Amino acid sequence: MIIRPRPHGWQLLYILRGSIVPAVAPKVLAILVLAIAVAAFAELWHPPGIERVSVAPFTLLGLVLSIFLSFRNSACFDRWWEGRKLWGQLVYESRSLARLCGTVLEADPARAQRMVRLGIGFAHALAAKLRDRDAALAALPWVDEADHARLAQRQNTPDQLLAMITAEAAAAHRAGDLDSILFAQFETRVHALSSIQAGCERILTTPLPFAYTLLLHRCAWMFCVLLPFGLASSLGWATPVVSAVLAYAFFGLDQLGEEMEEPFGLEPNDLPLDAMVRTIEIDLLDSLGVQPLPAPLQPHRYLLQ
Repeated sequence: MIIRPRPHGWQLLYILRGSIVPAVAPKVLAILVLAIAVAAFAELWHPPGIERVSVAPFTLLGLVLSIFLSFRNSACFDRWWEGRKLWGQLVYESRSLARLCGTVLEADPARAQRMVRLGIGFAHALAAKLRDRDAALAALPWVDEADHARLAQRQNTPDQLLAMITAEAAAAHRAGDLDSILFAQFETRVHALSSIQAGCERILTTPLPFAYTLLLHRCAWMFCVLLPFGLASSLGWATPVVSAVLAYAFFGLDQLGEEMEEPFGLEPNDLPLDAMVRTIEIDLLDSLGVQPLPAPLQPHRYLLQ
């Protein structure tokens, strides 16, 4: 995620880091070159009948395309925002689990510490799974060495960590350290964490319909490629400037929607999963009294991952 102050004044004209310009620059440059060629042909050779080319069809096509892009970007933003809400809930549920362990299992601090560390491992494993990394390797430092073999038993590492938290609570219940009501409280926390994982997996494995995205890509390219032919007769040498600005707008909206469609990736506008995992790690280690605590992740060149 890009973290930087809101631009003002002349900064609006030259800021590149954090903007969509680097991603769409090759496309805009291609349209600019095409528009220069079309404008030169129209101005220097004056082909017959060029005055009859009207800009009206491009106005209608641009209006329809902008409506389609706004619908797609709204759907992509909904996915991005749902992912952010799920990870916000993960922070809340992780803190609740640590608070529950610290108060209810006060007589068994070793078990409470294992459960809290498993909660940290769950956050690391979930982030790794969503970013196509090795989830088991990410969770390994937070699991006792005696349980490393159990961690490798399941393909779904985050769910295995939740099962291990439940097993610890069940062992405390059998030992008489937890009554049925308090055990149900732990099960509620684990159920909430499992629900968050399922929500993130739903976003990850259910992209927007490919045909809809392909239609918008094709329409954006057709509009930007044909636009200089419609503007050349009326704008002349100003055609490349107008064509490049409109190409930047349409290609930029298309690219921005594409980045937000997959909110758990590593694009500049994706969610900072690593930073949120570090927040959970700091809070849960703090509940265990661990010192010194790891430092929060900071943006590198305005990019927070």
